[in-house]
Amino acid sequence: MAVGLGRPRGFDMDEALDRALQVFWRRGYEGASVAELTHAIGINPPSLYAAFGNKEGLFRKVLERYVAVRTKFWDDALATPSPRDMVERLLHGTADFMTEACNPPGCMLVRGTIACSDMAQDVHQELIGRRREGERRLCERLMSAKAAGELPDDLDPADFARFVATVLEGMSIHAAGGASRDDLHKIAATAMRAWPV
Repeated sequence: MAVGLGRPRGFDMDEALDRALQVFWRRGYEGASVAELTHAIGINPPSLYAAFGNKEGLFRKVLERYVAVRTKFWDDALATPSPRDMVERLLHGTADFMTEACNPPGCMLVRGTIACSDMAQDVHQELIGRRREGERRLCERLMSAKAAGELPDDLDPADFARFVATVLEGMSIHAAGGASRDDLHKIAATAMRAWPV
């Protein structure tokens, strides 16, 4: 019997991406096999290729969904009126996000970047770009706060955004290594001591 191409009947794109996300999050791009991905999604390899082109195409769709759905707390934090409250909310929101029981520990973007070898440079650069986008958004928010006189004149928004991004990435590595939610909240609180007076 010939294997049919295309999506199976009842194929739900969002559900498929969420299931593939869990595999990529745990295993990394290269560590996730097509067999694992198709098993998780509940489709056969020809259907995966018909729906996404290839494994990299699926991964890029998963990244889009991850950023759009799983990191909404960033949008909420960046919309906070006070710049200090914004950074504090971002740090503590990250501590909660990286230790949710329903997800692998840590940030998929950080875990994925570390797991990429030279054989997956396109994916590696995509992950780096996504992380830099978060830092850019934070920097823009801090620049607006400085222009409004809410930050000291000697504070460089780019430098402070880089500092916060480095703390967030470090929190991800600690979470992946088994750090508890309480541990991460303590790191967030310590980082806030660097807030300029």
